[in-house]
Amino acid sequence: MGRGLDAIFESEGAKFGDGAGKMEEISISLITPNPKQPRADFDEDALEELADSIRTLGLIQPITVRKDGDDRYVIISGERRWRASRLAGLETVPVFIREADDRTLHEMALVENIQREDLNAMEIAISLNRLMEECGVTQDTVAARVGKKRSTVANYLRLLALPPEVQAALKCDAISMGHAKAIASIPEASRVPALRKVVKKGLSVRQTEELARKLAEGRPAREVLADDELPDHYTRLVECCSRIFGDDIKIKKSRNGGGKITIGFSSDEDIAYFLEKLEER
Repeated sequence: MGRGLDAIFESEGAKFGDGAGKMEEISISLITPNPKQPRADFDEDALEELADSIRTLGLIQPITVRKDGDDRYVIISGERRWRASRLAGLETVPVFIREADDRTLHEMALVENIQREDLNAMEIAISLNRLMEECGVTQDTVAARVGKKRSTVANYLRLLALPPEVQAALKCDAISMGHAKAIASIPEASRVPALRKVVKKGLSVRQTEELARKLAEGRPAREVLADDELPDHYTRLVECCSRIFGDDIKIKKSRNGGGKITIGFSSDEDIAYFLEKLEER
């Protein structure tokens, strides 16, 4: 999602909290997670791997915290590192102490969550929307916070207007961000049928964009989104024909019950070969 969170804090200190911060080594028992941390799930296997690395090399990247009373600290960024450090048995960890009120703390936590590399497009969209609504900031401000263009932020936010079925497909990686953007440009009533065709046919982003273009031009949705998969006996016919005529065999079924079988060839020699094979039979 762009620059690291600490880099943003350092270069945009005036936007996040009042103090420049300082480095200290403090007891891990004095640190607690942010109760409003947007990230709820932590992969246990990944935590164990990080803990093994910390046992060997120590905690290389400090945890960013703010003071909470006289001797307690709340995590701004680095809860995963804090959890792994506890698993590794560390008694103290290096921290970067910043000054931040509750609103700024929440904003920092949301920005850090958005910058994770393992988020899918829907998770990013939801986090961006939370940052706007819960922190009262604009799309321009959000774009500056996460180091992205405003148009990119707007594209993510548009995903939230998609039907739940499309959002679910995006969350489970059945479709990509590119597919979702194309589906978003389709008239609302045709979005879910379009999704079903995209997933069933395994359409590429370009093919999905072409489908959206046809619908935008006014082509009937029934025609554009029709399931053109042929019955099994049509497939068997293609397989039999390919033994004689090669792989360039196409069957197109028309609406009146008929259709066409097309045999491709590249030269007169192909025709001679086809005749030879047919006469052998």
